[in-house]
Amino acid sequence: MCINCEILDLRAFLSVVELENFHRSAEALNLSQPALSRRIQKLELAIGAPLLERTTRHVSTTALGAELIPLVRRMLEEFDTSLFAVRDVGSQRTGLVTIACLPTAAFYFLPTVIKQFSAEYPNIRFRILDLPATDGLQAVARGEVEFGINIMGFSDPDLVFDRLIEDPFVLAARKDHPLAAKSELEWDDLAPYQLITVHRSSGNRTLLDAALAKSNLKLRWSYEVTHLSTSLGLVEAGLGISVLPKLATPQEEHPFLVTRPIRNPEISRTIGIVRRRGGTLSPAAERFMTMLIGTWAEGNSATKERAVG
Repeated sequence: MCINCEILDLRAFLSVVELENFHRSAEALNLSQPALSRRIQKLELAIGAPLLERTTRHVSTTALGAELIPLVRRMLEEFDTSLFAVRDVGSQRTGLVTIACLPTAAFYFLPTVIKQFSAEYPNIRFRILDLPATDGLQAVARGEVEFGINIMGFSDPDLVFDRLIEDPFVLAARKDHPLAAKSELEWDDLAPYQLITVHRSSGNRTLLDAALAKSNLKLRWSYEVTHLSTSLGLVEAGLGISVLPKLATPQEEHPFLVTRPIRNPEISRTIGIVRRRGGTLSPAAERFMTMLIGTWAEGNSATKERAVG
């Protein structure tokens, strides 16, 4: 983040932010107030801009200071975690993984991989920011997380995307719905039924609408929600059908819901891992990302084998 700053400079900054007072922060860090002020000044000099706004009674952050808070918190937590790991004989099996993940991937798929990973590395902790696509990209770019799971297609020279899978849009319906009797569908088959969709601010909705427009198709919806998980709840209640990414649907047998592929055209979103260009991952994050890629590849291969069979 900066060249000539120390861990204590970062702790000093975070302490002042959290306590909103130089005197209390100095006591908490066992420093004199002049020494604390020098720490903050040194950090601001390294950054090249003020981080705090001081008055006689109150301390607040500047816009830049507020933007740095989550990054500094993550850096300090990773540093503290590394210190404990060094003291531990099994240091390669400890650590913290901080990631940003699309809510649609975080709800069903991610817990399965984490469960598998935690069985092998039980002492590794996770911080998961389940964020929409744009917010997730920003979290990666700002260094708030080590990597993200996101929709590919965004252009940012500071980010690197590694493709994982194609995630097709499918129909979700109750098992007793007329469309559930079909093995696959076409978009016109949906027209007679009440459709539940997500708001147009969603990246999934934008992608789906654009792809359908190329084929002169448009979905007529009866219910519009903010989260895809809400749409599944409405489907389960028998209020209608929904079109959503396969990853957003139950991956195992569900007592009430089924999914069906939709063809002509088949529409999918590309899911990938996004990282900062030139950035490095902690050993824990590196191991988790490797397992994530491997698990996704295995699942994709199994799907292809079932399709051929």
